[in-house]
Amino acid sequence: MLGVSTICCFDVSLGTALYKISRIRGIDFVEIVNENYHMLDRYNYGLHLATLEEKGLKNVIHAPFSDINIASLNERIRRASLDILFEALEVAQLMGSLLVVVHPGHLSPAGMKFPKAYEKIHKRSLEEIDRYSKKLGIRVALENMPAFSILDGRTCERIRELIDGTELYVALDVGHLNTVTHNFEEFIELFRDRIIHVHLHDNDGKNDSHLSLGEGNVPWEDILRMLPRKATWSFELTNLDSVMKSLRFIKTHI
Repeated sequence: MLGVSTICCFDVSLGTALYKISRIRGIDFVEIVNENYHMLDRYNYGLHLATLEEKGLKNVIHAPFSDINIASLNERIRRASLDILFEALEVAQLMGSLLVVVHPGHLSPAGMKFPKAYEKIHKRSLEEIDRYSKKLGIRVALENMPAFSILDGRTCERIRELIDGTELYVALDVGHLNTVTHNFEEFIELFRDRIIHVHLHDNDGKNDSHLSLGEGNVPWEDILRMLPRKATWSFELTNLDSVMKSLRFIKTHI
């Protein structure tokens, strides 16, 4: 299944974004980045769900990530972050979402100073997300992060550590991994049975610039051959022109 993230229309309302994306031919779902102008809640989800259903489109929810840290050593911040994510899971259940994408926690100055506490708290939060998602019947995929010092979950080894002992799935962000290790085959082989979602975008291997497919140095011919076909593939690009270019690119390469 191919889809488009609403990040390509992040400067307009969610209603406008869904209208524009729903006019794109050849897609099966929309990935709603649930924050800022595209915030979903128990009161507004129905209108947006109706728009998608009218166009025959399914949905994926990308949980909020700005100003959130599930690995915070400040329990009030950690608890507030989890409450926000739990609300996103509840909305996803109401919308019949295919899955929910979540980010790992990140290192704060306190987390850097007390790494053992950071690890314990981070794992506790992921276990809580796992339990609540199973209670709601929603699949949750943990996304790998780009090369940035405070971000966690950048390598396949680290993602494996974070999801160990849970039934959380994996969201492979191809562009993010290209800024870290470039070792796509290892990542895909390690998580083949747990990768249920893929973010597609390109870059120069250094900056997480979310370019159109083919405009950076991601080895797409190799990657498209390896990616799990049962996973949902989402274009995570910064504008609609890039989405159209990438759709044309992928249709000539698969």
